Amino acid sequence: MKRVVLAAVNAKYIHSNLAVFDLKAYAEASGRADGFELVIGEYTINQNPDRILADLYEKRPDVVAFSCYIWNISIIQAVASELKKVLPEVSIWYGGPEVSYDSQRQLMDWPWVTGIMRGEGEETFAKLLEYYKGMRELSQIDGITYHTESGVESTKNQAPLELSQIPFPYTRKEGLEHKIIYYESSRGCPYFCSYCLSSIERGVRFRKLELVKKELRQFLDWRVPQVKFVDRTFNCNQQHALAIWNYIKEQDNGITNFHFEISADQLTEEQMALLETLRPGLVQLEIGVQSTNEQTIEAISRKMDFSVLADRVMRIRKAGNIHQHLDLIAGLPYEDYESFRRSFQDVYNLHPDQLQLGFLKVLKGSAMWEKSKTYGISYHGQAPYEVLATPWLPYSDLLKLKQVEEMVEVYYNSGQFDNSVQYLLHYVEHPFDFYQSLGTFYHEKAYDQVNHTRIRRYEILLEYVKEQMELSKEETDAFLTLMVYDVYERENMKKRPAFAADETVWKNTFRQLYQDEEQMRQLLPVGYGHYDSKQLSRMTHMEHVWIDIEATVQSGRPVEKEQILLFDYQNRSPLNGNARIVSKTLD
Repeated sequence: MKRVVLAAVNAKYIHSNLAVFDLKAYAEASGRADGFELVIGEYTINQNPDRILADLYEKRPDVVAFSCYIWNISIIQAVASELKKVLPEVSIWYGGPEVSYDSQRQLMDWPWVTGIMRGEGEETFAKLLEYYKGMRELSQIDGITYHTESGVESTKNQAPLELSQIPFPYTRKEGLEHKIIYYESSRGCPYFCSYCLSSIERGVRFRKLELVKKELRQFLDWRVPQVKFVDRTFNCNQQHALAIWNYIKEQDNGITNFHFEISADQLTEEQMALLETLRPGLVQLEIGVQSTNEQTIEAISRKMDFSVLADRVMRIRKAGNIHQHLDLIAGLPYEDYESFRRSFQDVYNLHPDQLQLGFLKVLKGSAMWEKSKTYGISYHGQAPYEVLATPWLPYSDLLKLKQVEEMVEVYYNSGQFDNSVQYLLHYVEHPFDFYQSLGTFYHEKAYDQVNHTRIRRYEILLEYVKEQMELSKEETDAFLTLMVYDVYERENMKKRPAFAADETVWKNTFRQLYQDEEQMRQLLPVGYGHYDSKQLSRMTHMEHVWIDIEATVQSGRPVEKEQILLFDYQNRSPLNGNARIVSKTLD
């Protein structure tokens, strides 16, 4: 029996690879896997290539098929080229978006690769198994590029499948409990954004709703933590999206979260009304803005009404039940440094839960790839083909935006500095300027050259404030209080931060409060059972503050209100994981 390994090198351990599961399920359901042992091997880009090589070698495969993307192709190349040396008889196939375009030229440079499966791989892979049974020739398989004695040959493209023909790819719960499970209810995209490979494929195909519901029911029964829909624009078909959102609302198990990439300006009033009623944490939305420069939006063939998008995002934010992730792309045509600063400001003002500042990837086969010379866009010659410079954005400006990206990731997207940073923004003209200035500070101090603990990030921020911002002593003291608040809102720290005020004088007050059973039952109504005062003091945290936290953050000025805050870590926000906080005002 021949052994075929479907190898995936994921970005993180918690990720799964839908492609290899789909190929295996389809081949087995079609009967064409009979006589083969199909094995899935999942690895990560953080693993040593030699460890991946050793594991594949020990599986003793006859065929290995790698799932290739821009973010894993380098490590796959390192592993596959060596695998051919230690297993000379093995057949190595590549598939996936990174190798589906310009495949003939690429294959000529890769003598260790038997061939490339282009585009959708389910039917192609199943027929490839028939080839290894001796039932057909490679020339009879659509969608492949392969070595021959005379060179490299390509067959015609594989016809797209009806999506409901692909079986449910996950057959058991084991191994999925701590993974992000990828799932698709549609393929294709109705839009033609020039930077995206989805624009090449015409039309959108949908999985039958009865199948989708049955499969989502399986995820819910397994109580998996997150299902991430990979549909390129989930709500491009309004009724399809509405039916699925209604289903997961009705079947909600209180645990599973569903992630969707949507076009927010296409949300209907009916959909908005439904979304506003969902359990907090049931759904999270990823919304691509990319730019608010109208000339840029037109140049990339993107259709977006930003005013409508902003209205939808703010309404969802007001409902307070859905995590929203908004994206920007730097390096697009006609977007210079100042234009990007304005786009950043427009999106930042919407207060998304996460703001992803990405950089243009000039993907092979995309319209942007074809127009890159016309636009004068320079980009890396190796994956991930990230932009280096444009006529509007020189490399020096791009490096500055890289600094902004890092600071946004640390001080905004982490959610660990919400109140302290929001307070500081009152002292700058624009949020973008704050992150740029902080990024420059990191660079000048060489802090961007090393990794830092969470507490060290707070210390650097305090150092920045003292050196770069003109705050009075009272304003600085308020900022210190907010930093301590942010620290304990996320974590019950055992060691008190050095920048936190000495709480020794309040320890007796805290102790008395913990011993007051009636009052503690009011402050901690859920999750603590019959714990005694000492246990409660270890499971929660008390902090004395002299300001009204919310009012101070909103106004940017210290608003006095002496109180004791109790941080309840058993009852966290389902959206951001922050502790529930209750206060006791001191007269």
